[in-house]
Amino acid sequence: MDQIKVGDVVVLKSGGPKMTVSTIDRRASGGELHAWCDWFVQDKAPWKKESGVFALTSLKLTD
Repeated sequence: MDQIKVGDVVVLKSGGPKMTVSTIDRRASGGELHAWCDWFVQDKAPWKKESGVFALTSLKLTD
């Protein structure tokens, strides 16, 4: 299994937009690895940058 690293493009295993991993770190609660991800949404021009934190186990690599 490929390991996710900073700079990789990922998606949630449940679906959603392509996201770029900006940071990987352990959260204070439980010590599980989490990825800080950024993605863009285009409702109308201009594109809007979004970001979020996800458990590494909920992500998969994409093309």
